[in-house]
Amino acid sequence: MEALQEIRAALEKGQSARLRELLGPAVEAGTPPDRILRTMLEVMEQVGKGFKEDRVFIPEVLMVGRAFNLSLDFLAPLLGEGEAAKSCHLAKAVLGTVKGDIHDIGKNLVKLMFTGSGVEVVDLGVDVSPEAFVEAVRVHKPDILAMSALLTTTMPQQRKTIRALEKAGLRQGVAVFVGGAPVTEAYAREIGADYYSSDAGEAMEMARVVIDRKKAGEH
Repeated sequence: MEALQEIRAALEKGQSARLRELLGPAVEAGTPPDRILRTMLEVMEQVGKGFKEDRVFIPEVLMVGRAFNLSLDFLAPLLGEGEAAKSCHLAKAVLGTVKGDIHDIGKNLVKLMFTGSGVEVVDLGVDVSPEAFVEAVRVHKPDILAMSALLTTTMPQQRKTIRALEKAGLRQGVAVFVGGAPVTEAYAREIGADYYSSDAGEAMEMARVVIDRKKAGEH
């Protein structure tokens, strides 16, 4: 369909204003909102793959992500409460930068990639204490808890948060993601995390693993 091709092209270029011009007429002309959403998710998947392969860079990811989120705001009411609406949220994630750390670029990129993969995101922001992470898991019951640490001095907060989850009896049933410049896969295993990602593209791939396991009824 020509409308979907135009929407795809506008999103690939991060053209928020152009997308706003296209979405309304496309729906009025009979293009199903859920089909538009699937097209947009395909674009986000391509962007994530391109970012991982160093073909797409941070400014482009941010532009496309912003356009995607604005479009999702338009589509959500049209999708209603049925299965199409549920396709927006295949899983739920709580994410944040750990206590003592105020870096948020990496976290924000992961947020965009998660959203584009159909993951509902609860963003706790930066300087998040283990207690705040635990409370968010208790309240929101996410499938994923993702923690970013950009300093060697704040890395231990990831371990403390995992231990706090265990103490609260909330560790089982939530997949713990860790990442950040000083974090390594070996460190992730050492502290008991489930997944390590070196960048937002990898985090998106790991989120899809969690989604697939959820669909299959695995825990």
